[in-house]
Amino acid sequence: MVNVIGLGYIGLPTALMLASHGVEVIGTDYNKELIQTLQHGKITFKEDGLEQLFQEAIEGGIQFSDTYAETDMYIVSVPTPYDKKSKKIDAEFVVSAVKEIMNVCHKGSILVIESTVSPGTIGKYVRPILVEKGFNIGEDIHIVHAPERIIPGNMVYELIHNNRTIGCDEPEIGEKVKKVYASFCRGEILITDIRSAEMTKVVENTFRDINIAFANELAKICRSDNMDVYEIIKIANKHPRVNILMPGPGVGGHCISVDPWFLVGDYPGLANIILAARKINDSMPEFVLERIADIMKENGIKRVSEVGLYGLTYKENVDDMRESPTLQMLDCMERHLAGGLVKVYDPYITVDMVNNQYHDLDSFLADVKLVVIMVGHDEIKDNENKLADKVVLDTRCICSLHGVYHL
Repeated sequence: MVNVIGLGYIGLPTALMLASHGVEVIGTDYNKELIQTLQHGKITFKEDGLEQLFQEAIEGGIQFSDTYAETDMYIVSVPTPYDKKSKKIDAEFVVSAVKEIMNVCHKGSILVIESTVSPGTIGKYVRPILVEKGFNIGEDIHIVHAPERIIPGNMVYELIHNNRTIGCDEPEIGEKVKKVYASFCRGEILITDIRSAEMTKVVENTFRDINIAFANELAKICRSDNMDVYEIIKIANKHPRVNILMPGPGVGGHCISVDPWFLVGDYPGLANIILAARKINDSMPEFVLERIADIMKENGIKRVSEVGLYGLTYKENVDDMRESPTLQMLDCMERHLAGGLVKVYDPYITVDMVNNQYHDLDSFLADVKLVVIMVGHDEIKDNENKLADKVVLDTRCICSLHGVYHL
C-alpha cells in the first residue's frame, strides 16, 4: 500500500495514476474540505483527462483521508515555497509531513519525497528528523527523492510518458520504488543518489528559466530600437542549432519561477547567470505595464478602468494561478497606472480572486477599450473576431488581427 501525502496539483494525479494501475493507495491531505470533495466523487481542479483517471482510480479502490496511514511506502507531494527575502527554500510543509509519517509508519517503510527541493534539503531537514525520532536510516526507514516532472495542462500524459529520476541511499530500495512508478510510467526511470536527484530537478527548471530570460531580454532590446523581435526570432531559428523561445509577460507557476531561486539562495556569488535571468523574468510584468501606458497614450485612452487583462492563470488552458504574471502585474500596477481599477477576466477562474473580475467574455469585452492578452487560452484564440473593434496588446503573440500591439 502507498500513502500519498498532499493532494494538490501533483499529489492527486500521482495518487490517481497509481490507483488506476493496480497499486493500493490512500490519498491524504490536511484539508478536510478537499478530502470530503474527493470522497463525494468530485475532483478539485480542472485538467485534461483527470476526470476519467479519477473514475478509474475509484474503480481501483483508492481511498481518501485526512489522517496518515500505517503502510509500506509514503509519497510526500506537498508545496515547497521559497522565502522571497532570502531566496531559500521553505521546507516547513515537507518537515511537517515527515514528522506526521514518523508517528504512524512501521519499521522498514520507504519515505519518498516528490516535492521539488533545493540540493541538500533532504540532508538538512529530513534526515535530522528521522534521527531525532530514533529511526535508524537504512534499517528502520529508507529515504528516496523522486521529483515530479509534470506540467499543468498535460499532467496525465506526462505522468505516463516522462522520464523519472529516483534518488536513494540504497540501490535495492531504489529498485523497489522504481517498480512502483513503473506500474504506470513508460518513460525511462533512472536511479541515482539523493543529492543528484535534488539538483537535477532544480537544474532542469533553471535551464528553462534562463532560456526564457534571453527571449524576454531580446524583446526589450528590440523594443528600445523599434525592431520586430518576432521577425528576428523567426529568422534566427532557421539556423539548425538555434532555438530561441518566444518572449512573454513573465514567468509563473510553482516550478520555473521558484526553483532557480533555490540555487541563488544556496550559492550566493556563484549563481550569477541564474540571478540575472530571474531578475529579467521578474521584471516583465512591469515592462508590460509600461507598454500598456504607452499604448493608452497613443490611443487616447485616459482611464485605467477602460483596460482589461485577459487571463489570470500562469499558462494557457489551466486553472493554476500560482505566481502568475497577471497577479504579479496587479501587485505593482499602482506604480504605473492610476485613476481606477483595471478589469480582469479568465474563463478558468470561476470564483472572484481579484478586484473587478468578470466571469463572462462578452461582458468583459463590452466594458473595455484596450484588451491585454496575458494568457493564450483557446477561448480567446477561437474568439479573436470579437477583438476587432478593440485596441489589443498581445503579449503571447497568438492574435492574427491587423494592428495588434506586441511586446
